[in-house]
Amino acid sequence: MNVRDFIKDNILIFDGAMGTMLQQKGLKIGENPEIFGFENPDKLLEIHKSYLDAGSNVITTNTFGANELKLEKLGYTVEKIVDNAVKVAKKAINKSQNINNKFVALDMGPIGEMLEPMGTLSFDRAYEIFKRQAIQGEKSGADLIIIETMMDLYEAKAAVLAAKENTNLPVFCTMTFDENGRSFTGCLPESMVLTIEGLGVDAVGVNCSLGPKQLLPIVERIAKMTKVPVVVQANAGLPNIVDGQATYDVDAEEFYKGVKNFVKVGASIIGGCCGTDPSFINKISNNLDELKKVNVEKVNKCFVCSPSKVVEIKAPTVMGERLNPTGRKSLQDAIKNRNFDYIINLGLEQINGGAEILNVNVGIPNIEEEKFMPMVIKEIQSVIDTPLQVDSSNIDVLEQGLRYYNGKTIVNSVNGKEESLSKILPIVKKYGSCVVGLTLDENGIPKTAKGRFNIAKKIVDKAISYGINKEDIFIDCLSLTVSAQQSEAMATIECIKMIKEELGVKTILGVSNVSFGVPNRKALNSTYLTMALANGLDLPIINPNEDSMMEVINSFKVIKNIDKNCINYISKYANVVNNKDINTRQNNKEKLSVEQIIERGLKEEIKEVIPNILKSQSENEVIEEILIPTLDKIGKKYENGEIFLPQLIQSAETVKVALDILKVSLQSKSESIEQKGKIIVATVKGDIHDIGKNIVKIMLENYGYDVLDLGKDVDIDVIVEEAKNRNIKLIGLSALMTTTVRSMKETIEAIRKEGLDAKVFVGGAVLTSEYAKEIGADYYSKDAKSSIEIAKTNLR
Repeated sequence: MNVRDFIKDNILIFDGAMGTMLQQKGLKIGENPEIFGFENPDKLLEIHKSYLDAGSNVITTNTFGANELKLEKLGYTVEKIVDNAVKVAKKAINKSQNINNKFVALDMGPIGEMLEPMGTLSFDRAYEIFKRQAIQGEKSGADLIIIETMMDLYEAKAAVLAAKENTNLPVFCTMTFDENGRSFTGCLPESMVLTIEGLGVDAVGVNCSLGPKQLLPIVERIAKMTKVPVVVQANAGLPNIVDGQATYDVDAEEFYKGVKNFVKVGASIIGGCCGTDPSFINKISNNLDELKKVNVEKVNKCFVCSPSKVVEIKAPTVMGERLNPTGRKSLQDAIKNRNFDYIINLGLEQINGGAEILNVNVGIPNIEEEKFMPMVIKEIQSVIDTPLQVDSSNIDVLEQGLRYYNGKTIVNSVNGKEESLSKILPIVKKYGSCVVGLTLDENGIPKTAKGRFNIAKKIVDKAISYGINKEDIFIDCLSLTVSAQQSEAMATIECIKMIKEELGVKTILGVSNVSFGVPNRKALNSTYLTMALANGLDLPIINPNEDSMMEVINSFKVIKNIDKNCINYISKYANVVNNKDINTRQNNKEKLSVEQIIERGLKEEIKEVIPNILKSQSENEVIEEILIPTLDKIGKKYENGEIFLPQLIQSAETVKVALDILKVSLQSKSESIEQKGKIIVATVKGDIHDIGKNIVKIMLENYGYDVLDLGKDVDIDVIVEEAKNRNIKLIGLSALMTTTVRSMKETIEAIRKEGLDAKVFVGGAVLTSEYAKEIGADYYSKDAKSSIEIAKTNLR
């Protein structure tokens, strides 16, 4: 029986931790786990066999970090390491007591570098790295691929696409989440499910990060959303560090109780992560009769998402129409000139006006739309967390938009023409997006509601035949201008009602088309919107900065009992005077403060603003009185979960642009920015992850500190020597892996032994404040914001 068949009706048991087992077999601090397994195949074989004998159905290859960035600098190839790891795992199965229903999972973990826009690694480069691993895994005989411990949804998407497009293996994918239900980069469990399940994986879930008790609420959220099996590989509780080793507070008995709860809420693929060993797996296997697959009632609703925001589409959900260059000269100029700040601001204005989704169209003459669409999407998503709709008449542009969008989006659009259906629907299915169907075909747009309905039915039936979920299909009954086709205006309204009643799918409509060519367009638009909503329109595409349109939306929500107790309506219109909102903003360009520019990550705008401020304030006053207080406010928002890592980084990068301008200005006066002190940051020996360390560096530099970044996998002697030679007073050490926490302790011991007059702060996913004290660190830094406070305390 293959894996896909087995998981239909059975509980599938994975193995437990690998890193700590390798340490027990002799893996030293700083040694590469994958190379250690390659050079000690018998020891690796023993580990696999112990898990198989304990009752695992699946053993995971020792390839978590077997990517080319990590291996090639050590003189090994991905192909050699992966091939050996798979073959050792296969050999372990052949030597086990029972070889039935035993499978080898190729393990693919994070690359260790941040993807754009948060980092410098491109999506395409990440894809190629994962592709190489996946291809070799299939060649060597792996039965499935598990992509695990992902913290960034975008990286997870790159890995899944690489596996799906280059192998025929089943693919499982898990991410890590904290107790607040967010990944390190701010991703929600629901966003993971919507995005990753949509790519066609065989199972989704969560691993690492937390123990069984803490993970249970997250598992429940995942199980309700997904239609594929749920994977859970929890840690053995929360870590404690003893003598540089991570130990955990949950034993096999308590872990099994947690597993029972996972299965009760819908999980059916179970294993262990950090701190677990064969005894944990044996406890599950011996009690397998108690574990029965549960059919959880699923959430069959329509959602779109970005990593950090999920929007349910129900009547009425507002889509902003203004990121479409048709008839908008200023937007056309912004696209031609690649003025991304203008585009982002236009998006933000619509969100402030009430848009819950933004339509994005970049189609103008003489532009490479296929290249520009993903570029615009990346720029928007670096600042804005509102979901987007990809809008183009070009199939290649639509696919590029889908590929590089981070989350679940909507494709606008397909129509009733056979060519359109056969080319676009497979792309929609591949990327798991929603789709808009236009009620036109080879014969144009029917004049009657019935004619349009027939095309709609054809589109819906065809989409469902491709495996697209019914709840992800939207029909656009097409509003035509009354200046030319007045008699057909009501056909659109009638068709909306027919589709809602007879097809049961969502409807979408570009409302303002109705008023082209006539005066007082606002009156027509708002009236038409009211009629469409009353007949079942779910997703109006409108200008949310038009007060009359949003008045209709807000009023409709009151009358339909959506806005309970009129709370939103009263809040919105409490200050209306003489039927005119005193806060009404005209279409004039919004005047942004420096704080808003930084928070929005508008690098071009900060370049314009800083020189003007310098006319009345000195460079150091700008830093101390404007930039740093603004960073403090943004840091507080990040701390409170109001913004997330991508937005924090964009804000920090915008401040960096401002600082560069200030430095140039001071150099012209033969002066310099006041430096507050020197700091070393480094990822400790044996650890190749530098995500957190890089963020800390950016933030510290923005606060005026001189930061020496020694990189990742840094020898202890290098850290000590640099600190000694440069008279460093503050050292920041980072570690993300449980196998390298001891290296952090040894680094601090070396610093103390040398007698350096330096304070040490430590951070990383597996660390705690208790561990920081135990290993002799002066401070524990849970995030970039806390590192600033530590610096302020020690470097005045």
